[in-house]
Amino acid sequence: MTHILTSLDGTPASRLAFGTMQFGGRADRAASQAMFDASLAAGITHFDTAHVYTDGASETYLGEMVKPHRERLIIATKAAYSGGATPENIRASADTSRKRMDLDTLDVLYLHRFDPATDMHSSFETFADLKSKGIIRAIGISNFAAWQAVKAAHIAAKFDLSIAVIQPMYNVVKRQAEVEILPMAQDLGMLCAPYSPLGGGLLTGKYAKGGTGRLSEDDRYAARYGFDHMHSAAAKLADIAAREGVHPATIAVAWAAAHETAPTPIISARSAEQLAPSLAAMEYTISPALYAELAALVPAPPPATDRAEEQ
Repeated sequence: MTHILTSLDGTPASRLAFGTMQFGGRADRAASQAMFDASLAAGITHFDTAHVYTDGASETYLGEMVKPHRERLIIATKAAYSGGATPENIRASADTSRKRMDLDTLDVLYLHRFDPATDMHSSFETFADLKSKGIIRAIGISNFAAWQAVKAAHIAAKFDLSIAVIQPMYNVVKRQAEVEILPMAQDLGMLCAPYSPLGGGLLTGKYAKGGTGRLSEDDRYAARYGFDHMHSAAAKLADIAAREGVHPATIAVAWAAAHETAPTPIISARSAEQLAPSLAAMEYTISPALYAELAALVPAPPPATDRAEEQ
């Protein structure tokens, strides 16, 4: 059974989460507030940030915004993107995040990425101590391969901990998570909260129209989504969306949320106007036929065992 994230007053995590990576960066204070308010109005209860986002502005802004709603919201942040998953780094990151957001308790604290140089026993012993002191309520892992996640779950169990949530990349043109991460998470009871359901904006169709964003401004995203088959798929998705009378972002997010393991995609944007089509996926139900049509835009990744005839 998949772990159910709840807020301090027991409110369950919403079908989608909102990621505040743009707060204090591409989104100023006013734009950030507008997106937060729009997310609340749409029923979002799960908000995601990280220690490294926008030099701390993301956490600071989010902390200010959640105050009137704290008890019913789930606030997740991440530690140890840089500096390693050492006890000292995890503790320092958690302390800084709590101070920035002015929170006594972090609902979820993630290891932001796998650290091969640090023994995970020390990492999860630290998480156990933080949880026992009420500093964190749940534990997450981000950017972990399936084997790393299983290893983490095994080690965490030694400290009477379970991993509540895992955060991989997942969208129509980036489907590697289907091979092992999504089924692994379901089997081990982890909620999967994938990021980039719009592929850095590729699946909104804006780049084909000459728009700008991460793919045109960030070399990492340009490389990640710089393949012809991805751009071809995005163009076909836009055509399908037009046929259906739906914004491309809406069906792209809905597709990511419709996987049989019921992931909770993390949506984000620069402005409330840009966010609106993604928020619309909260109320949009994608049909099995449309799901299959979108899935066929990019070949499914081969099974982990590479014995396709047995699938």
